[in-house]
Amino acid sequence: MPSLIRARRAVVALFLSGALLTTTAACGGDSAQSLTTSADSTATAAAAAPSASASFEQQKLAKTRFVANAGLAAGATYQWIVKPYRAGKFKKGADGRTFALVKAGLAGAFTYNRLKAAVNNAKGDPLLSKAVAPLSAGIESLKNLGTKLRRGEVTDADVGSFESVINGVKDAGKSAGAEVVDKVPSASQLSGG
Repeated sequence: MPSLIRARRAVVALFLSGALLTTTAACGGDSAQSLTTSADSTATAAAAAPSASASFEQQKLAKTRFVANAGLAAGATYQWIVKPYRAGKFKKGADGRTFALVKAGLAGAFTYNRLKAAVNNAKGDPLLSKAVAPLSAGIESLKNLGTKLRRGEVTDADVGSFESVINGVKDAGKSAGAEVVDKVPSASQLSGG
């Protein structure tokens, strides 16, 4: 009986060692690279060359990331900038004005950050990149509006610029087959940037 247990342990150890070596080789660890010959490295380089399906996957991921980032930007803008502004939360003397302005300032910075990330993601898909390219100047104009919101110096034009940029990004995504849906970020996402 004890020899059977030792045999099982040996088989499991052998299996785990093989799995570890395979994982290391697949990840391109230094020890695996030093063991390969020049012929093996040539074959590995040919296998690592991008194929049509890899390019398709890259474009698909670019659209997915674009939709996620733009959706978070749209959700933050609507939830913490547009909606409170329309409800009068930013007016002097309004209940909870300071808290609303701080959240709007964070949302403004978060929106700018996510829109920049969305534009960067769009570069992975040619159609999406062309659709989003004209919006770069509008997105860049949002850079300092987060600070302006936090200080309570927001105007109709400022809120309108957030809305127009978000609507432009949504329209660009839709025209490129990457429809953006508002997704309200959590408070930790908002404060984390």
